[in-house]
Amino acid sequence: MSGGAGKSGAGRDAQACRVRGVKPSQCHGVLVLNKPSGPSSAQCIARVKRELGQAKIGHAGTLDPMAQGVLLVLLGQATKLSNYLMGKKVYSGRLKLGETTDTWDAEGERIATASVAGVVPDQVEGEIRAWRDISEQVVPPFSAAKHKGQPLYRLARQGRETPVKTKNVIIEFAEMLDCELPFIRFRVGCGSGTYIRSLAHSLGMRLGCGAVLTELVREYSHPFSLKTAHELDALLEHPEMLAECVIPIKEALCDRPALFLNSEQEQKVRNGVALPYAALPVMDENLRPASFVPGMSGLFLSGNGEALALAQTASFRGAPVWTVVRGLWN
Repeated sequence: MSGGAGKSGAGRDAQACRVRGVKPSQCHGVLVLNKPSGPSSAQCIARVKRELGQAKIGHAGTLDPMAQGVLLVLLGQATKLSNYLMGKKVYSGRLKLGETTDTWDAEGERIATASVAGVVPDQVEGEIRAWRDISEQVVPPFSAAKHKGQPLYRLARQGRETPVKTKNVIIEFAEMLDCELPFIRFRVGCGSGTYIRSLAHSLGMRLGCGAVLTELVREYSHPFSLKTAHELDALLEHPEMLAECVIPIKEALCDRPALFLNSEQEQKVRNGVALPYAALPVMDENLRPASFVPGMSGLFLSGNGEALALAQTASFRGAPVWTVVRGLWN
């Protein structure tokens, strides 16, 4: 199990659970789950909420039921971070050529088949590398994207026409790992919100034979990898370990410079007052910006070292300051 801040508190929670058999108290931080293939992300989160006593809970990007891998579960005050942990993702997966389904993955209803006799591995590899040139993709008709307040999957299941929606995406890298036709293994790094099913579907369209996604693993969701992920069943079986598995907010945002506040500055921040840029000591000097630039991110820490608020640099009346972007207190 990965460690976290506040070990003494975690130890007390663990001991209380073992002795009294009670659910853990509300935690505040990020729980990195290795979501299994099968249940939806919502079902996994619901089990953490119900069986581990985490009433205040959220996430930073879901996975399709078929997919497995890194699922960031946000607990307590960390639920306020959902828009700030939507960063780079890395996936590995497998797709099958010669088949098309209504969901663009292997769990959907087959609607077409085609021969792959004319397809060669070099051609497939080139088309997968070409994913890097994609800047806009079609949203799958079976998805949580909404049209007039209704998720597309609901319209599709009702047999109603689903509008064609597109979205901007960023593909950082794409590579073929293995080719044993009709199956292809691949790996891709992309921005948040990218539909890997759409990439598979577009590959099948370009090759003229169709393709469906058959396996998908999220290996990384910024800034966490599978190495820090925990198995859901193990946590449910040993709830006393939850507090030790939760990553504190300040560690979850370790790529931001952490700024220590004294009591007077803390009070100003709680009142939404900007603080002078140069007046704040940085927890890690390696993260101190070389020079002032508006729009840089930071994290305010209270006197006891707890995360207090998300911060950002700005120019106020000609002076460089740190402003409050999102308070993390109750």
